[in-house]
Amino acid sequence: MSNNKGKAIIFSAPSGAGKTTIIHRLLESGLGLSFSISACSREKRAHETDGVDYYFLSPDEFRKRIDHGDFLEWEEVYPGKYYGTLISELERIWESGKHVVFDVDVKGGLNIRQKLGDRALAIFVGPPSVKVLEERLRARGTESEDSLKARIGKAEYEMTFQSRFDKVIVNDDLDKAVNEALQLVIDFLA
Repeated sequence: MSNNKGKAIIFSAPSGAGKTTIIHRLLESGLGLSFSISACSREKRAHETDGVDYYFLSPDEFRKRIDHGDFLEWEEVYPGKYYGTLISELERIWESGKHVVFDVDVKGGLNIRQKLGDRALAIFVGPPSVKVLEERLRARGTESEDSLKARIGKAEYEMTFQSRFDKVIVNDDLDKAVNEALQLVIDFLA
């Protein structure tokens, strides 16, 4: 991997905890951050663009790229549904002179943190409670009852990993959480 001065900020959180909103605010902060686009093997949704939202790969293509060692980290999140971070994406951002921001699940986040060592800061964004998380997911209106139950179960599991992250932000007030994240990133990059 590149020897330049690039650093990495890793955000992990259960779905609905607010990490995507926090990341968008950080990317607009002028700190020289660039978002790492993940690869996935799921179907592209109507509003998504390949190479912008994700690098969409077929499951076969994803597995080939795993075999070739193209991933910094990857995981089969659901059967046949792969998500991962291409090493080339990390290199692209660092070579552009920016610091990389990752939005990854907890296992991916911890794997990246381990591989990048002191060059990475791992932040876990948690909801105030599982009940609040369920309310947020219901309010989105994008989940069936079964997928909602699966996401809540996954969230409860993911929350057991938060102590392994460098920092934990509890998102009970979005502006406060954004400011906390901003300060953590400023301190880390200094």
